[in-house]
Amino acid sequence: MSQLIKNYIHGAWVEAHSGAVFDTINPANETVLAHVVRSDASDVADAVAAAKSAYAKWRLMPAPRRGEILFRVAEILTARKEEIARLATQEMGKILDETRGDVQEAIDMAYYMGGEGRRLLGYTAPVEMPNKFGMAIRDSVGVVGVITPWNFPVAVPSWKILPALIAGNTIVWKPAEDTPATAAAFVQVFHDAGLPAGVLNLVCGYGDAGAALVEHPDVRIVTFTGSTQTGIGVYAKAAQLGKKVTLEMGGKNAIIVMDDANFDLAVQAITWSAYGTTGQRCTATSRLIVQRGIKPRLVEALAEKAKAIKLGDGLDPETTMGPLVNAKALAKVSGYMDVAKADGARLVVGGKKANFDKGFFFEPTLFDDVKHGMRIEQEEIFGPVLSVIEVADLDEAIAVNNDTPYGLSSSLFTENVNAAFRAIRDITTGIVYINHGTTGAEIQFPFGGTRGTGNGMREAGQAGLNSFTEWKSVYIDFSGRLQRAQIDTDSVLKEQE
Repeated sequence: MSQLIKNYIHGAWVEAHSGAVFDTINPANETVLAHVVRSDASDVADAVAAAKSAYAKWRLMPAPRRGEILFRVAEILTARKEEIARLATQEMGKILDETRGDVQEAIDMAYYMGGEGRRLLGYTAPVEMPNKFGMAIRDSVGVVGVITPWNFPVAVPSWKILPALIAGNTIVWKPAEDTPATAAAFVQVFHDAGLPAGVLNLVCGYGDAGAALVEHPDVRIVTFTGSTQTGIGVYAKAAQLGKKVTLEMGGKNAIIVMDDANFDLAVQAITWSAYGTTGQRCTATSRLIVQRGIKPRLVEALAEKAKAIKLGDGLDPETTMGPLVNAKALAKVSGYMDVAKADGARLVVGGKKANFDKGFFFEPTLFDDVKHGMRIEQEEIFGPVLSVIEVADLDEAIAVNNDTPYGLSSSLFTENVNAAFRAIRDITTGIVYINHGTTGAEIQFPFGGTRGTGNGMREAGQAGLNSFTEWKSVYIDFSGRLQRAQIDTDSVLKEQE
């Protein structure tokens, strides 16, 4: 590629004030894809100033007109889907089928939120006083600071940017340092769709740029997806400054398999949920909670599936699992192998760096004899590592499932409808699947988790608008005269007679 990825501020591509740059690397072969400007607080300040200036006009543009721009975004994304998907695969490693799905999710979200331009639903309700009307309406907030991860470099930003825009806010986006080229390609789509200058701004860089965005006094909302440790730091700083915050953080998701499960369906779903995206999804399955009767057969089948996975460059159509995103991720996953063995887990398959001359490849890994409470059963590894925990029955399975610091996604495989409904009631994660893996959320439903996964807010669906709007209550007196603040029921009835 050998190009310079620049910031996008007030409708123009510009270099960073410092002149500093960094490289974005292909994790499959460690080649340099592009050089990228490294922003600091001064670049963030320029972007926020542009967003603040653009807000006055953008908030007054009728929401249906804003929606039309988002429809154009969807159309352009559709035309560029393959181009952007290939770029994302080169930049973060997952296979091309997955990055196509990543872009498709943004297309779906653009159409969905574009339609919200003709809804943005509030509500009316009766009021106590005669000759009065009351309603609650959504209002925009101002400048939104968006900080996103590398694992879904198009989909996750779309969950934040598109609802924020349709609600009438303006944006400064700091993408992950691992995927700035994909971010720039996504921003170009908005530019070409006719989004006014300053409404969406991009600043590339590292954590110092993200911190400057969180701390800037003109940023009213911060929306963050990433690690729990970083997210809690963002939350603490933003809270000190009185900002509204949306967090999506870690996960330690489990699939529960009961003895009566559809075996082949479970094997297929577990394999994809554990090893898709090289395990680098917040919704990836990292725990397999299995009833003891079915466990031996299930472990054997999953081991064979793991051995059959073909590692390689995500652009190769024969590849079924790509590399980890960078050397740091490879070192982290590798380090957990010693932790697992020290705790007494039994390695069934994998457990080491794959034999490639270049790239950050790690073998699909399966551990058995994992006990509830072990570090690999509790801590987010974020790699292709699956731990098997044996349980006696559904009650124990649900208890183990719920007892982690995270609460994003859970799944149950059973043919018993009563067990399914008990699980739906008693599982305490934000997403529950029945006879399906832990991945594959759709944009029309709320996305998010409990406990250390989030702070109670949700993305996607109509719930996603709550992060980027404030409620405004409106009371209209059409009596034509001054009324007392308090009036009793008898007086009201007498007046109406």
